[in-house]
Amino acid sequence: MTGTETGTTADRAGAAKVVAITGASSGIGEATARRLAADGHRLLLGARRTDRLAALAEEITAAGGTAAFRRLDVTDAGDVRAFVAAARERYGRLDVLVNNAGVMPLAPLDTLRTDEWDRMIDVNVRGVLHGIAAALPPMRMQGGGHFVNIASVGAYEVSPTAAVYCATKFAVRAISEGLRQESAGDIRVTLVSPGVTESELADGISDPAAREAMKAYRAVALPASAIAAAIAYAVAQPSEVDVNEIVVRPAASAQ
Repeated sequence: MTGTETGTTADRAGAAKVVAITGASSGIGEATARRLAADGHRLLLGARRTDRLAALAEEITAAGGTAAFRRLDVTDAGDVRAFVAAARERYGRLDVLVNNAGVMPLAPLDTLRTDEWDRMIDVNVRGVLHGIAAALPPMRMQGGGHFVNIASVGAYEVSPTAAVYCATKFAVRAISEGLRQESAGDIRVTLVSPGVTESELADGISDPAAREAMKAYRAVALPASAIAAAIAYAVAQPSEVDVNEIVVRPAASAQ
């Protein structure tokens, strides 16, 4: 793990939180890191592409923020536990875990891409569960914490080629609601469901027809910074306020 700690206005005001972000090397995770760092929070960034994490952490610290990074594979429960432990070791606690890592290799079910189904389940569902399993006990011990789980508008509707992807996001929505009900009082839970957003998710689509359809679907897309702003809003609320669900779509899109 590497990174540099730098004092910020929020630190001095006592409002800074310790935030760990999975999937922080691009897209929504990267934009969220920039936004939360600018808001004065102290960050631990996790992803598999450490070269990107290093560049992002360096950019944040050069701007006066506080960020460190660690290689992270959310499909590995032990790796996620180590990631959470690293945040606590570096900063003394963990206030917020942003479960953002996700994959979206869309294809019709009859193409039988079972390896891609397994990958979506492992990253999109098990990855979130691994984050909860790692962070919930220390959050309970310290008397509070906040999970921000990134789903999708696919958590509310299903479209062709996206059955398995949507199923994983329905699962994230259900897990988030269950955690909220079980943890009311000390653990806050926010589900953020983006509509079409600029990201690298579509790069993982191997099915040619699905890839072409996605180009048209993504003709109108939100910048990742719009989702980061929604996450920042939820994180900024006082401890007695729990923002449970945020759905963010492009204004020009009916989907």
